[in-house]
Amino acid sequence: MNTYSPMLARPTERPFNDPDWVFEVKWDGIRAIAYVGESLSVRSRNDKELIGSFPELGELKELASNAVLDGEIIVFKGGRPDFRAASQRNQLTNPAEVEEARTRSPATFVVFDVLEKDGVSLIDRPLKRRLEILGRVLRQGRYVVLSVPVKEHGVDYYEAVVKRDLEGVVAKRLSSTYQPGTRSGDWLKVKRVKSCDCVVFGFTQGEGARSETFGALLLGLYDEGRPVYVGRVGTGFADADLKGIMSTLDGMRIDDPWFSDPDIPEGSVWVKPKLVAQVGYNEVTRDLRLRAPRFIGFRDDKPPELCGLAQIRPQRLDEYYSKRDFSVTPEPAGGYTPGAGNSFVVQEHHSRRTHWDLRLERDGVYVSWAVPKGVPAEPGERRLAVQTENHPLEYGGFEGVIPVGQYGAGTVETWDRGFYVPVTWMDDKVEVVLSGSQLRGRYELVRTNPEKSEWRLFKKP
Repeated sequence: MNTYSPMLARPTERPFNDPDWVFEVKWDGIRAIAYVGESLSVRSRNDKELIGSFPELGELKELASNAVLDGEIIVFKGGRPDFRAASQRNQLTNPAEVEEARTRSPATFVVFDVLEKDGVSLIDRPLKRRLEILGRVLRQGRYVVLSVPVKEHGVDYYEAVVKRDLEGVVAKRLSSTYQPGTRSGDWLKVKRVKSCDCVVFGFTQGEGARSETFGALLLGLYDEGRPVYVGRVGTGFADADLKGIMSTLDGMRIDDPWFSDPDIPEGSVWVKPKLVAQVGYNEVTRDLRLRAPRFIGFRDDKPPELCGLAQIRPQRLDEYYSKRDFSVTPEPAGGYTPGAGNSFVVQEHHSRRTHWDLRLERDGVYVSWAVPKGVPAEPGERRLAVQTENHPLEYGGFEGVIPVGQYGAGTVETWDRGFYVPVTWMDDKVEVVLSGSQLRGRYELVRTNPEKSEWRLFKKP
C-alpha cells in the first residue's frame, strides 16, 4: 500500500449552496488514515500510530479489506464530540488504562473518503466517484461509521449543524481529486465562530520577534464581581499594532497579581483592568479556558465590568426548540450570535393574553419571565412574573408575527432594551440594575411558587 498525507481544507467565512458541492459535519476529533490489509495501521497527521490508543478500531479488519480510508476519530461526551476526551485517550500507553478508557469512553471512526483499493490508488478520481466506491468497500460497524454528506444545500445544513452545538461543516467539490498534504480550495471548512468580550488583566513577556512587545494578553471575565481567569491570547495581532498596544499596557502596570492559576507563565505582568478585547475561540474547556483563542480587536464601547463569565457558560435551549416548528414560525433558531454578557430586552407580546416578556442574558441565553401587567416603573409596585423557557440571544432582536396554531401565536414588539449589572443571582432570587431607554434602576425577582414557576417582580428604591 502507498502512504498518504491527509488532504486539508481552507477556512471560509460563510456557508453556501451549490449543486456541485457536498457538505459534511466537521467533527472535532483526531484526523486519521487507516491502512486495512493483512495488518491494520491507523495513523495521525503527524504519522503517529493510533491503534494502540484506540484498540476498538481493530474491527476495521472485519469491515473492509485492502483499502486506505480517510476519516476522523471522535469520542462522544454528553451526546456531542469532545476533543479533550479524544486527546486524553490518545495520550494513554498503559494497556490497563487504555482498556478502561475504551470501556468508559469508546471511540468512533467516522470515514469520509477512500484513497486506495486493492493496490490501486484512487486519489486522481473525482470525489463523486470515490464516494461511490467507499459505499461499496466499507461496511459500518459498532465503532466505524460512514459519513453521510448532503448535496447542494450547505446553508440549511450548516444551520442544522450549529443548532446541535457541533463545530461546523466541511464543503467538498464533487469533481475534486484527493490532494495529499495540500490545503486545497476544493475543500472548505466553515467553522462556527464564537467570540466573547474579555478584560485584559495582564500580559506575558515577548520573545524572539516580539521581544520588545508582549507574547500574549492574559484574559479574565467577571463572575458576580469576581474576576475569573479564562486563558491568554497571542494570535490575531497586526505587527503594526504591537508597539502601540505595548505602550498602552506599560502605562497600566500594577504590582499585585490578579490570578494565581498554575497555567499562567512565570514573569507575567499585571495591569489595571481597563481594556476590553473581543476574542474569537473554538470552545470552552471544562476548566473555563478559551480553546484556540484569536484576538479580534479592542472595544471602547463596553465597560469592563459588563464582561461577564456568563458569555462562555451556555445553557441549553431544548425546551425552546421542542415548542416550535421553524419551518412555520419566523422566530430565530439561534446559535450564531455572540453575547454581550449583560444585555436585557423587554418585548410586548400580543398573544392570547397580552403580556410583557422580560429577558436577561445569562450563560449564553436569555433567561425569560412573562409579566402579565408589565414591568413596574415605581418603587414598591409588585408584579407577577412567570418564568418561561430560555430563549436564544437572537430573540432579543426579534419582532414579528408568530402564526396562528404556533406556540405563543401573536405579535412581538420590542418595548425596551439595554444592559444590566447583576447584584445577586440565585435559584430563588435575582437582583439586577437595569439601564435601558425606559427602565432604569434596581429590580428584584423573588421566587414564590416553584411548582408554577411564579416569581414576584418589583422595583427597589
